[in-house]
Amino acid sequence: MATHTRRRLLKTVGGVAVVGSLAGCADTGGDGNETEEPADGEPADEEPADGNETEEPADEEPAEEDVAGVRVAHLSPDAPNVDVYVDGEPAFEDVAFRDVSEYAELPPATYDVQITAAGDEEEVVFEDSIEVSAADYTIAAIGEIGEENQPFAVEVFEDDLSDPGENARIRGIHAAPDAPAVTVTDADTGSALFEDLAFGEDQTGEAPPNEYTLEVRPADAEADSEPVASFDVPVEAGTVYTAFAVGYLEPDDAPADEPFDLEIVEDSTGTDAGGADGNESDNETA
Repeated sequence: MATHTRRRLLKTVGGVAVVGSLAGCADTGGDGNETEEPADGEPADEEPADGNETEEPADEEPAEEDVAGVRVAHLSPDAPNVDVYVDGEPAFEDVAFRDVSEYAELPPATYDVQITAAGDEEEVVFEDSIEVSAADYTIAAIGEIGEENQPFAVEVFEDDLSDPGENARIRGIHAAPDAPAVTVTDADTGSALFEDLAFGEDQTGEAPPNEYTLEVRPADAEADSEPVASFDVPVEAGTVYTAFAVGYLEPDDAPADEPFDLEIVEDSTGTDAGGADGNESDNETA
């Protein structure tokens, strides 16, 4: 299970530039001369010699509460590794199937997003404008390049990383192209965490901390029927998770040999939107 951190992304995107502290202090007076240090006991001048206040840098880094957290999830089983460009600049590189990136921070704006085959800017699989506000998002590539079961698409999901308190929050995203709508239940109690969850959709539920066995069935199946898959999932209080249903129920008949699985990522511990330990971790299947 992966814990996601946050990083600054493309500080020149959207007109935002970070000005170094030394550069911001280089112009100390309008006449081009350095301001003299005051003699001991003398008060310092309140303004430079020309009477003009030193100007602030034109562009400043956005405040923490004014940024968007954006991550990318590659959930298309027959697509190659991909590169993701934001406003023409590389943002995420060589993202493989089942990879979920760490969160990157961007100023809220509308961005031109382009997805290409890794290392080949000419092979574009997606290109569109995406608007983000001061919130957290998962941009997920779903479907298939070959469109055998589902067309390739990019979906934008808004993430709720707020502290769930004594419970855990679990969000499910259905990205298995040959799977019908599914219901996911707790094997011990039979209670449903997600009901009638269709391809390309997400649902969110909460559960007390425990070690669960989650059973996946077609939404129209009987509650006591044999599940198509089951997964052991430990969850902790105050933690936010996303469970991505990926791969194929019938990989032998699919365009890629990627069996059905549940990729579970720890999104937040409630104390830090990118993970409490602040360290990046590799994705692992629970």
